[in-house]
Amino acid sequence: MTARAEEVVKKIWVVGGGHLTKAGDCLCYLIDVGDLVLLDCGLGPDWDALKDNIASTGHDPTKIHTLLLTHGHIDHVGAAAAVRRDSGCRVVMHQADAWILERGDERASAASWYGMHLPPCPVDEKIEGERRTLAFSQGNLEVIHTPGHTPGSVSVLQATAGRKVLFGQDIHGPFHRDFGSDLAAWRESMMKLLAIEPDVLCEGHFGQFLPADTASAFIRQQLDEQETR
Repeated sequence: MTARAEEVVKKIWVVGGGHLTKAGDCLCYLIDVGDLVLLDCGLGPDWDALKDNIASTGHDPTKIHTLLLTHGHIDHVGAAAAVRRDSGCRVVMHQADAWILERGDERASAASWYGMHLPPCPVDEKIEGERRTLAFSQGNLEVIHTPGHTPGSVSVLQATAGRKVLFGQDIHGPFHRDFGSDLAAWRESMMKLLAIEPDVLCEGHFGQFLPADTASAFIRQQLDEQETR
């Protein structure tokens, strides 16, 4: 039986990751802002299952408008070439990680860790600077540069139904020199996210945290655990 998407809050669904697609996939989120935005897309082999889950929300996966990628690791970008091929979407990510996907770099993408190949994919829009607002027909997404896990890691903020929903995909790390990780930059990034005081945190591997005190507590927990390592 095909797994179905899970609604987090109105017009935001988890459509990939864990029990929904392949176990190694990150959690992938579908956001309806008048135009369909897919936030991250998993390792790649389960793109068909991801499409089925998107369809279960009542949306056509071939109508994805934007694929927004939070960083260059294969469990987040592996299906990018297939998503772009099947939907004609624009691919957006931070310029500091865009080269990883465009070259299909197997070391920086951690593809070699998985014993996989990363199909290269063009990045249509490369974000530069600290913040960038992406405007859609029925709302905006604010992309925030949060380096640390990788140089081009970003988090995404959406204000919806009176709540601040923060997509912070790999808040927990891990950190490795192959990724260009920077713990000092990561700590600064986490403080930046705490200052947002999100009502809902959608993380990339550990799930969703709400209400606000639970969301902030998860970020603080990662900071505390990193200090003890």
